[in-house]
Amino acid sequence: MAELSTKPYLIRALYEWCTDSGYTPQLLVAVDGRTRVPPGYVKDGQIVLNISAGATRNLTLDNDWIRFSARFGGVSHEIAIPVDRVAAIFARENGQGLHFEPAAPPPPDAAPPDDSDAPPPKGRPSLKVVK
Repeated sequence: MAELSTKPYLIRALYEWCTDSGYTPQLLVAVDGRTRVPPGYVKDGQIVLNISAGATRNLTLDNDWIRFSARFGGVSHEIAIPVDRVAAIFARENGQGLHFEPAAPPPPDAAPPDDSDAPPPKGRPSLKVVK
């Protein structure tokens, strides 16, 4: 059995600590091809995101992906971040939090699941009998 990473659990714990303490939880993300963020806000291959309840909608902190909707310049964007691309989670007010060792990037063909932006398949559907 593969060993579970502690990283998503630590991210959730620090998020909860920030919100319980009245701080603003922020993520530092190392952007790659799988990371879905507005490209105009990426600087030096990184982006800092406010993940507070007031700044996000439908925030989910799963073991593999962090997903939410947020506004950038008044325009709503769907954000999807692989947990392995999170470089840090910290409180904006005092900088307390955790920094993580960078992970080796996975193959570039690993896309976020449930990609709703993908166009539907073209052509006629077909079925195959499997015995």
